[in-house]
Amino acid sequence: MIPIDILLVEDNEGDILLTTEALEEGKIARSIFVLRDGWEALNFLLKKGKYCDCNTPDLVLLDINLPKLNGHEVLKQIKIKEELRHLPVIVLSTSSSGEDEVRSYQNLAGCYIPKPVDSRDFVQVVLSIKEFWNSTYTLPKAQ
Repeated sequence: MIPIDILLVEDNEGDILLTTEALEEGKIARSIFVLRDGWEALNFLLKKGKYCDCNTPDLVLLDINLPKLNGHEVLKQIKIKEELRHLPVIVLSTSSSGEDEVRSYQNLAGCYIPKPVDSRDFVQVVLSIKEFWNSTYTLPKAQ
């Protein structure tokens, strides 16, 4: 797997640390952009304001429970914007609500992964993203 640019949209500092460490350990990411609320994530992806010169990531890791705009709203906007529609989005969430999972797929998430409570299991889940991409999935070329 060629290292990729990843946007992590997460507001929990512990989950940010675990995710970024696992991505670095697995040599998955060339770069990791971390944003802590849905509004900033959309501005980043749409290259608005201070994000006008940022590269579009290859993959978005998105939490559901975010301030300002929740993950469902961010995902819906990604999938209705023609210039972003191609982006694969993995929803990583502590939500155990079946409704959140169904809604994520209705909004065209690439997959929904519940975050494990145990930190070792959490790291394994993040590392499984690498295995999935290496063996099964190909990333679309930017439009």
